[in-house]
Amino acid sequence: MSPRDEIPTLKGQDGEGSVQVHQDASTKIEGAKVFSVYGKGGIGKSTTSSNLSAAFAKMGKRVLQIGCDPKHDSTFTLTGRLQPTVIDILKEVDFHPEELRPEDFVATGWGGVKCVEAGGPPAGTGCGGYVVGQTVKLLKQHHMLEDTDVVIFDVLGDVVCGGFAAPLQHADRALIVTANDFDSIYAMNRIIAAVQAKSANYKVRLAGCVANRSKDTDEVDRYCAEIGFNRIAHMPDVDAIRRSRLKKKTLFEMDDEEDVVNCRKEYIRLAETLWNGTEPLVPAPMEDRDIFELLGFD
Repeated sequence: MSPRDEIPTLKGQDGEGSVQVHQDASTKIEGAKVFSVYGKGGIGKSTTSSNLSAAFAKMGKRVLQIGCDPKHDSTFTLTGRLQPTVIDILKEVDFHPEELRPEDFVATGWGGVKCVEAGGPPAGTGCGGYVVGQTVKLLKQHHMLEDTDVVIFDVLGDVVCGGFAAPLQHADRALIVTANDFDSIYAMNRIIAAVQAKSANYKVRLAGCVANRSKDTDEVDRYCAEIGFNRIAHMPDVDAIRRSRLKKKTLFEMDDEEDVVNCRKEYIRLAETLWNGTEPLVPAPMEDRDIFELLGFD
């Protein structure tokens, strides 16, 4: 076999074997702690991100939340409205960012949280990584990151390509939202593999997972014990969270019902855990067949 015919060996380098959006050195976020929130589609990433932002604000931190979904619904419980996206605003000025002011694309939500909706290309076109990069570049150009303590990226759905993984290029820690069921844990396993791949070339490390909308955590805990991962919070399936979304509010604006107060405490505890620093976890994600065999009942 000639060298030309040999099968190339993929060494796990960022983008090797595929086309990915790489981080522009000029968009590096400095001075703030950066967290990226991932998880199965519909698992409650935006609810977690917004309440976590509110918890950080309650602690006196200056927070910026960036929604990374074309649906631009990450921050509406903080602001009470759907914001226009960065990509749509840039289109209006024919992609001349110098014509924009911060107030054109940054809204102030509950507790002073700065809210940005990056948006994304139309379905089936373009790359979400490009949009994330342009958003961070715009924030840096307008000095919006200089007085920020915490940045939270709320990322859509499962990690399926380099574009969806782009926020990991900026993050210190990745937080995974899951539930005590097969599909959520199966998705978490794949996300862990994606973060591990990015960690070979970027500073991002795994912080742990949040068991969301779950009465119990036995399956999540069993999986974590198997691979060397940590559950760092548990949000039960309480109706107050559903009602807060309908009221377009975070839990920190809701009436002081027992469930609401308890959930607030857990979000504050999670924020304190992340702020104080988590051990850089290096779990070993399972093969698909193995996780299939692990979970569930005989």
